[in-house]
Amino acid sequence: MNITVVVGNPNPRSRTRQIAEAVADAVAAIVGETTRTVIDLIDVAEMLFDSTNQTVAALNETVAQSDFVIIATPTYKAAYTGLLKAFLDRYDTNGLANVVAIPVMTGGSPAHALAPDTTLRPLLVELGASVPTRSLYFLTAQMQQLPEIVQGWADVNRAALLGAAQARRVARG
Repeated sequence: MNITVVVGNPNPRSRTRQIAEAVADAVAAIVGETTRTVIDLIDVAEMLFDSTNQTVAALNETVAQSDFVIIATPTYKAAYTGLLKAFLDRYDTNGLANVVAIPVMTGGSPAHALAPDTTLRPLLVELGASVPTRSLYFLTAQMQQLPEIVQGWADVNRAALLGAAQARRVARG
């Protein structure tokens, strides 16, 4: 299984990335042997609006060929960042078909706890991704509890992750 982590935080090596990588660790512990790629979109931000840019096209292809993709973003105005939107806008409808996506959003207030399900999940489904798990909304004030919170999310979603991994193995033949 290959897992790709896409981080839409405009700050390099952010807490959002740290949380997303913890989710990737938890998924890997459940689905078995994995390889991982991390795409921190801030590293290619200046290239995102050049539709001919081959570096970004290769990153889009990496995501589209992934078994699992963790899409992580801070919550901005009750939604995802423009950085992430610009990256995902490069896909056609169904551009993420056959990919299992896991929406992860970080925030400073519980007021936006539904944002991953009301904003990010519909976008991923529109792009053809399968989104079989609950989304994760992580309050950044709880960073000291990161392992416990992510493990709790993984425990609740274990059956969905195992089923998705099995479906990906069958699809690949």
